[in-house]
Amino acid sequence: MEGKKEGSIWEKYSDAEKKDVFSYGERYRNFISENKTERECVVSMVKALKENGYIDLEDAIKIGKPLKPGDRVYANYNDKALMMYCIGKKSLCEGMNILGAHIDSPRLDLKPNPLYEDSDFAMFKTHYYGGVKKYQWVSMPLALHGVIAKKNGEVVNVVIGEDMNDPVVGISDLLIHLSSEQMEKKLRTAIGGEDLNVCLGTLPLIKDDDKKDAKKDKKKDKVKANILELFKEKYGIEEEDFVSAEIEVVPAGAARDYGIDRSMIVGYGQDDRVCAYASFEAHLEVKNPEKTTVGVFVDKEEIGSMGASGMKSKYFENTLAELINLQDKYSDIILRRTLANSRMLSSDVTAGHDPNFPTVLEKNNAPKFGKGVVLLRYTGRAGKSGSNESNAEYVAQLRKIMEDNKVTWQTGELGKIDLGGGGTIAYILADYGMDVIDCGVPVHSMHAPWEIASKIDIFEMRKAYVAFLINA
Repeated sequence: MEGKKEGSIWEKYSDAEKKDVFSYGERYRNFISENKTERECVVSMVKALKENGYIDLEDAIKIGKPLKPGDRVYANYNDKALMMYCIGKKSLCEGMNILGAHIDSPRLDLKPNPLYEDSDFAMFKTHYYGGVKKYQWVSMPLALHGVIAKKNGEVVNVVIGEDMNDPVVGISDLLIHLSSEQMEKKLRTAIGGEDLNVCLGTLPLIKDDDKKDAKKDKKKDKVKANILELFKEKYGIEEEDFVSAEIEVVPAGAARDYGIDRSMIVGYGQDDRVCAYASFEAHLEVKNPEKTTVGVFVDKEEIGSMGASGMKSKYFENTLAELINLQDKYSDIILRRTLANSRMLSSDVTAGHDPNFPTVLEKNNAPKFGKGVVLLRYTGRAGKSGSNESNAEYVAQLRKIMEDNKVTWQTGELGKIDLGGGGTIAYILADYGMDVIDCGVPVHSMHAPWEIASKIDIFEMRKAYVAFLINA
């Protein structure tokens, strides 16, 4: 059985096949280097969709375009969430094959009124997003990504800190010489949420008139004023525009090959863009499927999937209703049957066995690097609380699909029972009565600014997604 073979997958790959692994790894590495926010992911994906013949669902609705097998459409929710569909030969009532991933990642967000000056330093106040270890975000180069929406309707894109000629920003830590009190604290409290203040600069704004007569120069917060002047010069914004901004503070720099042998990738946001990118490529590869294939790329998973762009919203259901209406006259029973008869892989990562921390996973059920994609029957906490648990028949069907298509897979759990746990969007789709299971790759340093994944696992994951879309 593919999922139970001993040894690493690398051992069974030919040199030619390894070239394919590294080629895919390079495409993926570039994607996560260039797309560090959910907005950037959606914009990049929509561009690729248009190049591959997809049309906007809203355009199809406006012209009343009937959808036939092989047609491809997408729905874009304000550049925050994306749905993509390839119409299958079978009726929608027979169900769809769905890959669902999230494209948000843990980060720091700017507060609504972020900019202030303290002791001749210009600073941004932040509010961390998702589950983070706060101490990991200090003493490292950070970049600013996002948008600023102005009252006149203009939306300005902001990226500072990625170009090698850009400056970076950051959060200072306390020097070891004076940190005796800090070192006595628990990791959870050593750095507080209100301590994650980003340093922007120290250069005061001095006007020509001020230079002539220093005594007249009584203005306060000159460093802050200089930062505002720089933002105004480059982006045409005023301080009040930060209220309607979505600026995310993320690690600066590109994802890199990891390991002397280049067998892994280290980069920001691999939870869950490693699965999102594989899902997206798999959908582009599959044409004229038997069942309608669906790609779901949502926001807000890291904070409970709430909000209009999260999986708990009705956006997915609403786009499907419009799809049904373009194929035939809409009815609620068709919508319900379509959802109930569908199958889904919740494309999300899990914790991989780490030799530095071997005791947090039970060895017989610990996902490992180099062993392939992971089928995770349940997540949750303690007694499977908050979990979607897949039924045996669905798991058996997936086993056959994977093995028939020579996909190397493994099973696992998200850590030992009483140590913690987590969840994905799987349980939300399962509410419709469809079969759902988590399927992704193991990672190290999950939710850290830099996460690690194996190139061979992410390659097998892409194969698994293609096999599922065609055969489920």
